[in-house]
Amino acid sequence: MPYNDRFIRACQKEHVDQIPVWYMRQAGRYDPDYRKIKEKYSLLEICKQPELAAEVTMMPIRKLGVDAAILYSDIMNPVASIGIDFDIVANIGPVIANPIRSAADIERLKPIDVEGDLSHVIETIRILDRELEVPLITFAGAPFTIASYLIEGRPSKNYLRTKEMMYSEPKLWHELMRKLGDMVITYLRAHIAAGGKAFQLFDSWVGALTPADFRQFVLPTIERIFAELSDLPQPKIYFPGVSSGELLPELHHVKADVIGLDWRVSIAEGRRRLDNGFAVQGNLDPTILTAPISVIESYAKEIIDSGIEEPGFIFNLGHGLFPEASLEKLAELTAFVHSYSNKAIAARSKKEASHV
Repeated sequence: MPYNDRFIRACQKEHVDQIPVWYMRQAGRYDPDYRKIKEKYSLLEICKQPELAAEVTMMPIRKLGVDAAILYSDIMNPVASIGIDFDIVANIGPVIANPIRSAADIERLKPIDVEGDLSHVIETIRILDRELEVPLITFAGAPFTIASYLIEGRPSKNYLRTKEMMYSEPKLWHELMRKLGDMVITYLRAHIAAGGKAFQLFDSWVGALTPADFRQFVLPTIERIFAELSDLPQPKIYFPGVSSGELLPELHHVKADVIGLDWRVSIAEGRRRLDNGFAVQGNLDPTILTAPISVIESYAKEIIDSGIEEPGFIFNLGHGLFPEASLEKLAELTAFVHSYSNKAIAARSKKEASHV
C-alpha cells in the first residue's frame, strides 16, 4: 500500500480527496483483542514492551481503516522521569504516591531524561516509523492537566487543591508550570527525532478554568511549548479538552497547526472563535456511538458538511473512546466518513469549477 498522508495534508490545510479520520483512545478496551492483552499486562507494562506497544498501536489501523496512528502510551509516563511515583489504578486513573503540595516538592522535581528513563517509548516510536503506512501521532499531557493529577494525587472533579495553589501561591504555580513545560518540550522533541510524524498536546481538564484564569495561569506555558517546538515541520495539535469552548478565543497566538474541538461547540463556531487561524479536529460526541449506525451517520454527516466548508479538517471524537463502544460501528463510521466526504468534496469542487 502507498503511504497515506491525508492526515498530514489536512493538518496543513491542503486539499484532500476525502476527510481523514482517527479517534482519540483508538487503541483501547472497545477491542476484544486488546482486552485479552490487558488480561495479562497492565497499561504501564504494555508501554514498557516496545514490540507489544507498537502492535497495540497498529491494531486500529488494520481493524478500523483510520488515517493516522496514535502512540500507545499514557500522559503520565514522562512524570516518572522527573521524580514522581505513580500508578494507574483500575477504575480510578493515575494515583500519585508523593503529591505536589509545597515549594520543596516542586524543587525536588528533576529534568526529564528521555533516553535514560523512557527509552522504551522511543523504541516503540522507531518500530512504528518502520512499520506504519499512515502517520504516527505522538503526544504529551499539557502542564495544567498533568499538574492537576500531581497536586490532587488522583483524578478530581473540582480541582480544589490545584486551584488553591494557583490562587494562593502563584509563584509556586508558575514554577511548576515552567518545570512541566520543560518536560513536555524535551519529551515531544525526542518523539519527533525518533520518527513521530505529528504530535498532540492533551489538555483534557483545562476547560475547568475561566478564560481569565486560563490566560493568566496556563496560556503562557502553552504558548511557550509550541513556540519552542515551532522549528519542527511536523504538524502540532493542541486539544484543550472537554468544556473548553470558552477558551478558544484565547488561542490565537499559539503556534499550533490544529485545534481539537469537543462536541459542545460546532465546527463552524469553533472556527469562528479561532478566527479561522487553524485546521480543526473533531468533534463527534463519543456517546453517540451507542446509537444505531443510521443515527451515528446522521451526526457524522452534519459534522463533515461543516468541516469541508473550509480547508483543514480532521474527523475525530470530541473526547476519547470508551470501553462500551462497538468495534464494528467504528469501522462502519470510518468507512462512511471516507465515502461520504469523498463524494461531498468532489461535488463541491465541481460546483466551484462551474462558477469560474
